[in-house]
Amino acid sequence: MAAEFNQSAASTAKVLEFAEPATAPDPHQHLAALVDCSDEPIISKRLDGTIISWNAAATRVFGYQPSEIIGKSILTLIPPELQHEETEILRKLRGGERIEHFETTRMRKNGERFPISVTISPIRDASGRIVAASKIAHDISEGRRNQESLSRLAAIVDSADDAIIGKTLNGIVTSWNRSAERIFGYTADEMIGQSILRLIPEGLQYEEDEILRKLRAGERIDHYETTRKKKSGELFQVSVTISPIVDHSGRVIGASKIARDISDKKRVEQLLIQSEKLAATGRMAAAIAHEINNPLESLINVIFLARQHSAPESRVNQLLLTAEQELERVSHIARQTLGYYKDTGAPSNVHVHDLIQNVLTVYNSKMMSSDIAVDSCFNDLQKISVSKGEMLQVFSNVIANAIDSMKQGGVLTISARNVLSTPQDGIEIVIRDTGCGIEQENLSRVFEPFFTTKGILGTGIGLWVAKQLVSRRGGQISIASSTTPKSSGTTVTIFIPFAQPPASPEGELS
Repeated sequence: MAAEFNQSAASTAKVLEFAEPATAPDPHQHLAALVDCSDEPIISKRLDGTIISWNAAATRVFGYQPSEIIGKSILTLIPPELQHEETEILRKLRGGERIEHFETTRMRKNGERFPISVTISPIRDASGRIVAASKIAHDISEGRRNQESLSRLAAIVDSADDAIIGKTLNGIVTSWNRSAERIFGYTADEMIGQSILRLIPEGLQYEEDEILRKLRAGERIDHYETTRKKKSGELFQVSVTISPIVDHSGRVIGASKIARDISDKKRVEQLLIQSEKLAATGRMAAAIAHEINNPLESLINVIFLARQHSAPESRVNQLLLTAEQELERVSHIARQTLGYYKDTGAPSNVHVHDLIQNVLTVYNSKMMSSDIAVDSCFNDLQKISVSKGEMLQVFSNVIANAIDSMKQGGVLTISARNVLSTPQDGIEIVIRDTGCGIEQENLSRVFEPFFTTKGILGTGIGLWVAKQLVSRRGGQISIASSTTPKSSGTTVTIFIPFAQPPASPEGELS
């Protein structure tokens, strides 16, 4: 047995310190104590698999007392379907081989199966002949459970809809899930080891210093809404929750960050805000229409009387007639602008160029004072059935914008022509200015209600109303613009089909 204990003691890789006794102790007692106090099961067996020693840890792990198991076959501990392993183990032992950290499954006294790692060494007698084997077993159930938990967590993280990112306290990315790749556009290989600042617009990078300061203090940041940057350079809105990661001693060693793309949510919120603004503006428009009707009627009567005292064919009479028509339109526009007024007037057949000339007459003095020249070319030979008031409003809104963009003077070019080669026959109107132009990032928003590039001078509803009126008539309106010096300007193209679309139930702006 001395040989057995010598081999077993060597394989435990443990060192016990003893105070030097006054008289030399029995080495067998030392070895027995070493084996019995081990935290790991240490078992010895003959080459036929019969168990010949069993320590206290083996009793704790497997459930058998030494009196129950010593003299029994080692197969008692092996599930039936794995007992073939023992044949291979014994073959290797007889050949003098050592088996290290072999992971398998063994069975407790109560029948429970559990994962185990075993190291098995041959035991030799004084002549060097292999006579038995020592076996150190390590229960890896907890390690397996931990590994399974980690695997489940990794699967959850990787399949999450939100970007989940790990980073150090210096802002270096340490982990990157699939949704982070989908949302930000970078692969894990491109981001791991890189600074988190790559995702933050330059103007907002100061936020990271504050975030890291709070994380080092152990603070959690919940649902912080900000702007981040994709690989393509596109900016988008996110909600981030950032939590400190602590080690077993409670020291903060990193951070986990969950980022959710809230661009769609913000767009919906903005639409709701716009909807409420439209409703409020509509109510205000109705109140204004009510209040201005009486003074408008007075002004129209005054202009009518003035016309009676002017020669019918004179320039003064023509200007007064235009003023009278525009005042009549003011009341209509005030109620109609946001769609709270139903236009019950029947459409009339008109030449589009007559409507445009009407608008140009109204803005003539303003264009002259701004040194704006007009270059027009009309080839709309066919009349079209439209609401005259609506089309005047469309052209007025577009031309007014063009004039406002040419504060240093310029050329306003207007053309109208019949178009017979499109899916629908109709009239195409092109209104082009040589003004300052519209930045490309704003072009996609110019038809949004309340969006304006004029600052406090604009209401942001002119082009929105124009688009609504043109669309209701079955047409289209588009815009192109350039801010390039010496070739800047904006072009608005309007197409109105000859065919009338089906009437809407309410006849209101959508």
